[in-house]
Amino acid sequence: MFVNAGKTGPGLELWGGAECTLNRVRDEYFEQLTRTGHISRISDFVRFAELGIKAIRQPILWESLSSNTNDAARWEWPDHALRKLKQLNIRPIIGLMHHGSGPKHTNLLDPELPVGLSRYAELVARRYPEVQDYTPVNEPLTTARFSALYGYWYPHHRNELSFARALLNQCRAIVLAMEAIRKINPSARLIQTDDLGRTYSSPTLEYQAEYENERRWSTYDLLCGRLQRDCTMWGYLRWAGIEESELSWFIDHPCPPAIIGINHYLSGERYLDEHLERYDKCFHGGNGRHAYADVLATRVLQHGTEGPRELIRAAWERYHLPIAVTECHNGCTREEQLRWFLEVWRSALQAKREGAKVIAVTAWSLLGAFDWNQLVTCKADHYEPGVFDIRSDPPRPTAMAALVRDLAVGVEPKHPLLDVPGWWRRSQRFVYGFSADEKGDLCPAPTVPLPAGQAHIRPVLITGARGRLAGAFGRICELRGIPYRMLARDVLDIADQFSVRKALLSHRPWAVINTAGYARVDNAEAEEERCFRENAHGPYVLASECARLDIQLLTFSSDLVFDGASSRPYVESDPLCPVNQYGKSKAEAEKHVLKLMPEALIIRSAALFGPWDERSFVGRALRALSSGDCFRAAYDTTISPTYIPDLVHASLDLLIDKECGVFHLANEGQVTWAELAERVAGLVTVSTHTLQRCRQQELAIAARWPAFSAIASERARIMPSLENALERFVAGCEFNWNTGRRVELAA
Repeated sequence: MFVNAGKTGPGLELWGGAECTLNRVRDEYFEQLTRTGHISRISDFVRFAELGIKAIRQPILWESLSSNTNDAARWEWPDHALRKLKQLNIRPIIGLMHHGSGPKHTNLLDPELPVGLSRYAELVARRYPEVQDYTPVNEPLTTARFSALYGYWYPHHRNELSFARALLNQCRAIVLAMEAIRKINPSARLIQTDDLGRTYSSPTLEYQAEYENERRWSTYDLLCGRLQRDCTMWGYLRWAGIEESELSWFIDHPCPPAIIGINHYLSGERYLDEHLERYDKCFHGGNGRHAYADVLATRVLQHGTEGPRELIRAAWERYHLPIAVTECHNGCTREEQLRWFLEVWRSALQAKREGAKVIAVTAWSLLGAFDWNQLVTCKADHYEPGVFDIRSDPPRPTAMAALVRDLAVGVEPKHPLLDVPGWWRRSQRFVYGFSADEKGDLCPAPTVPLPAGQAHIRPVLITGARGRLAGAFGRICELRGIPYRMLARDVLDIADQFSVRKALLSHRPWAVINTAGYARVDNAEAEEERCFRENAHGPYVLASECARLDIQLLTFSSDLVFDGASSRPYVESDPLCPVNQYGKSKAEAEKHVLKLMPEALIIRSAALFGPWDERSFVGRALRALSSGDCFRAAYDTTISPTYIPDLVHASLDLLIDKECGVFHLANEGQVTWAELAERVAGLVTVSTHTLQRCRQQELAIAARWPAFSAIASERARIMPSLENALERFVAGCEFNWNTGRRVELAA
């Protein structure tokens, strides 16, 4: 592993790019720049510049300007963007098609597409003659596969000839576009991107893996004029129906890239296996000769994949051209995003030390991306954050921003979570019950979990070990590879300074997650002293000790700090006015914690329910209704229920991002207690005939509850909808409420 205990210079340039795919599915276009809001925020470029970015992949996409390329209004955004980049001293790399298929009058199989793109390229070059770097078509091979071999994108073909035609059309378009650009700017450079992911296989399917591993170089072989008659892909393309003259054209018109751009993703490395019974049907496919499953290689290979370093080395040995990693992103949890980017950066540095001419690594998805979990084939609004999270206004920098900023100036990141390998290198990655060794022989999959808190790795310390929220944090920290220690009150009494100090010095955590406290709202009216000791004094002591030792602190508050007089959901800046002792204890804790430790993170939430908790309101309601027992619920009290897994994941992300102050985290939506019982019962088809809807004052409760305590966030809308949360709760619930039998819990 690369170790750099200080600032010695980065050795690589940091490039950047906002996900800018504009793909077509039937007659609908999916445009990322509009969905992330980037196209209306010129201020984003200032944020990018502050990261230390030297170059940025800047889209000026053909589809966006196609209806009238002479319309000044259509050029307004690229005009402003390039002007701003010049002011910020960031070099643009202009992209003209990004997984696109051209304007509506053309497509990837249209023989006129290359000429059409070259004409557009000339327009762009004339308007911006000072631009040096271009990527006329992003990932031609990948786009050809998705559009003409797999049929996901327009024009939705599924045959070898269409795939070959789409690939050659795009590569021909690149050559003609660069010829047109160089008539205006003879020194213009081609920076060509594609995904070079490797395929592995069982021994039976080695022939298919060899073909796919040769096919991955097709874009660069064509552009470099290397695709000769004795090449595997020449024979394949001729077999598919391509004329020899079409292939010879590339030999006669070589257009080698100035820089080979590698877009590398974990999902690009695949394993092929003819034993279909081992895998879900969604992974089944074939080539006409064998039926086989196509799965993520790292889920199967015993010793993992070769990784980005070997990929860079292979590209260098094949072409001896400068190389840049032109996309580096992991659509996963925050710590895994950090681990992946750092691994790729270190791999690029190592390859450079070994002789490869590696120029840069690109922080891709600067603003995150939408619906790539479904290959942008529908508008499901699934958002994955990137270096910035657009669910805040303005976009909020995540922990990725600090990481890439450090790397850009040669500072080795030191976050404790970077001492843990990414999920693709941990034993939990095996999901099929076996793994394959280098010969393809099957072995039992390792099952040893990640140790929680090795001697050299600082853990997260979780208080209140016996509580439901602490248990959820433990489960999810295990899943996410976050070392942790959970301590119960008999080991760590948060209201006792000596106990807190001893625990912190003993375990040396980088963060404390406080889930301890007094939770019985109604009992708090008679047990005020105990309630305030645990809910107010305890967080005060934790904040005091964490501030002294420079340890991050996350603690929880409640919607009950509000009085219920509002007619709209409460946000973080609304004044506190609790109406019961529990709410008062939480309000006092917030005040003292933030005074002592402004960098502390306080999460307000409400009405928790989860798959591991049968004691919650939702669990009790379903248990009673499924048994035909009477269950009473208030119809005049409005809340914002919170699904515990969503709360834990979001809280961990904010903690890793080093956010501070108060955040509201509840699933988006508001219901009464009675409506909540009705909704979840409906989802599991449990009758509600024994549900009694009543007024709050009819319930035997001691505390006064606000009639309206729904919450929303003005800082970050990062929680899924309540409807979505309830559906996932029902799908993953460990208790079958109709049969009374336990079923397997979804992770």
